[in-house]
Amino acid sequence: MADQSIGEHYLEDALQTFRDYKRLAERAFEQIDDADFFRTIDDESNSIAVNMKHMAGNMLSRWTDFLTTDGEKPERDRDMEFVMLPETTKADMTAYWDKGWQCVFEAVEPLTPADLLSTVTIRGQDQTVVEAINRQLAHYAYHVGQIVYLAKHFKASDWQTLSVPKNKSAEFNKYLEEKMK
Repeated sequence: MADQSIGEHYLEDALQTFRDYKRLAERAFEQIDDADFFRTIDDESNSIAVNMKHMAGNMLSRWTDFLTTDGEKPERDRDMEFVMLPETTKADMTAYWDKGWQCVFEAVEPLTPADLLSTVTIRGQDQTVVEAINRQLAHYAYHVGQIVYLAKHFKASDWQTLSVPKNKSAEFNKYLEEKMK
């Protein structure tokens, strides 16, 4: 890390964080069955599938031609991202999710520190590449949290934790300490 510039470090960390969010959500929705994948907790809530559809739609809009076009593409139908058509399958949603993430990685991986202060536009508002990346990191964290919460809610006592198990912090810290020796 000592031989990296702050810009290189930032881009590496942003990419790793995007990858971590993707995997966290996937580890959550892998635990649930198809019915829970599309299930909501009330009429105003979004299902895991809807969260994924919205995120993928956002990704395709924001990251396609990231440096050269407005991040809110005219062909995006954001309102439809919150509508799940009856014929939609979990496989359909997973493929769309993967397409969205592929777009993120294809846009971010080639960025260099020289790009970070360049200006991009989202919904007509100028921001730096750093601001745009941070905006998306926060947005995806928000929805990944919803996905994890819903999956955990639906699995209840059958949930396989994705982080330090509840009431197991001391054991986990001891494990890390032993691992570091």
